[in-house]
Amino acid sequence: DPGLDLVLERIVDVPPEPVWSAWTIPEQLKKWFTPAPWTTIDCEIDLRPGGIFRTTMRSPEGEEFPNVGCYLEVVRNERLAWTNTLLPGFRPSSGSSATPCDSFPFTAVVSLEPHGNGTKYTALVIHGDEEGRGKHEQMGFHEGWGKALDQLVALVKKV
Repeated sequence: DPGLDLVLERIVDVPPEPVWSAWTIPEQLKKWFTPAPWTTIDCEIDLRPGGIFRTTMRSPEGEEFPNVGCYLEVVRNERLAWTNTLLPGFRPSSGSSATPCDSFPFTAVVSLEPHGNGTKYTALVIHGDEEGRGKHEQMGFHEGWGKALDQLVALVKKV
């Protein structure tokens, strides 16, 4: 739904398996997840439906932003879905933290499809209302998620 969802779709020149690893191994995710000059300083992953997906981002000014979500779907090398509306164990979130992303609930779905020697990468971020979608877009969704994907690809090519 274009009124509620944001999409980043790209063909990248690395296969799905290392892209999956970059998304699911905390030490790898910390190296690319936040668009520079921001950094991801901490990450916890319990890779199963109901498991935790937690990151802490640091701004260039040194301010820290913890984010906690819950995995909804995990299909190795194909699909990863999580939401910030639930805490681990599918417990509803109170949305009471001061994290900017908590101001709009969303569900993210990253899909990986083999494409020649590379991957068709699709990030779909589903919002509950147009206001939330608008906030996320104004925060720089396309630029930020695009830059993070570039960082992921660069990391995978080094590994």
